[in-house]
Amino acid sequence: MNANGIKLGLAFYTTLFIIFLYGPLVVLAILSFQTGPEGGPQFPIIEWSTYWYKHLFGLTPPSRIAPLPIEEGLVRSLVLAVMTMIVSTVLGVTSAQAFRTHFKGSGVVFYLIVLGMMVPGVLVGLGMALVANAVGIDRHWWGTTFVLHVVYTYPFAFLVMLAIFNRFDPSVEEAAWSLGVTPARTFRKITFPLIFPGVLSAMLFSFTLSYDEFSRTLFASGRDLTLPLAIYGTFSVEVHPNVFAFGVLTTLFSFALLGTYAVLMSLSVRRARRVAVQEDV
Repeated sequence: MNANGIKLGLAFYTTLFIIFLYGPLVVLAILSFQTGPEGGPQFPIIEWSTYWYKHLFGLTPPSRIAPLPIEEGLVRSLVLAVMTMIVSTVLGVTSAQAFRTHFKGSGVVFYLIVLGMMVPGVLVGLGMALVANAVGIDRHWWGTTFVLHVVYTYPFAFLVMLAIFNRFDPSVEEAAWSLGVTPARTFRKITFPLIFPGVLSAMLFSFTLSYDEFSRTLFASGRDLTLPLAIYGTFSVEVHPNVFAFGVLTTLFSFALLGTYAVLMSLSVRRARRVAVQEDV
């Protein structure tokens, strides 16, 4: 097969992948503009309307369709995701920093860290629930669920930072140390600005994985539901387009988060380049 054929094959595969990835989102967006309150998730659209978006914010008259129970779940998921992001990123950076120098048992420690992302979430959640019940610990989203989310997201942050440190030039730090700069100040003023793009990536991984986590949360959250559990609970009764409207808003939030990440990444890369130019001069 010649080069043109390979390019066409890759282009065709990429197009199918994009359709497969974003096709459900398009259908979700179309169904969210169904008329209400009687309109349901069906094609063709009976009448285009923003009724279900107004319904999310309580701007419609009372009807038989109850509002989505997402307010408290959304707050819990956001707080939990931020807590997980902070802890997992700090652990990922410090662990990857430690792995820059070989130490006895590093291979065992590496696989123990990575194991957290490999064990099925349902089994881990069930195991946490059984342990909590056995020792008399109440299950809460800010306790048992938080621990499970950190165990799950920490390996992702660790692997991201490990890849960043593998490409890091240690001579920059050695030059600072030779000038009498303390290791702590060297990390704060030199190392951290250079690895900040990787830190942003670790933060994004940890936040999104925690915000969307379902299986590990199912058994460990107790009576307080996070957003994925609250949405799942509405499916067992009846599906209405208000769920699709909320899905569209959540997708827009995700794109906004990615946009913020892209801006911060661009700024950090420019800063790192300026630092590199100053060192060359």
